[in-house]
Amino acid sequence: MIGQWHALVIDCENPDTLAGFYQELLGMIRVQEDRDWISIGDAADRPAVAFQRVDRLVRPQWPDAEHPQQMHVDVKVTDLDAGEAEVIRLGAARLAGGGESFRVYTDPSGHPFCLVLS
Repeated sequence: MIGQWHALVIDCENPDTLAGFYQELLGMIRVQEDRDWISIGDAADRPAVAFQRVDRLVRPQWPDAEHPQQMHVDVKVTDLDAGEAEVIRLGAARLAGGGESFRVYTDPSGHPFCLVLS
């Protein structure tokens, strides 16, 4: 092993808004915060999801290779319909694609993520 996972860092124009979205989605707490960087996780000494401010975000387009997604988060849920209602309430948008076991959305900054039936 070379090292240990520290964080998944997501570029965004508004770290506060996007961190709040993922806090609600994943049930995490803020473990580090300043104007241009917010980390959320289970605890300060555990791997985190971090959000860093960029001046101009080039949003991915699903599934357009000219504007690739570069990464996405899969979130396990026990009920796709209930999960969808909650993420839409938080500011997500449904995208085309998916099937009986998963659905595709964008977060408020346009990053794709999936709800996956557990």
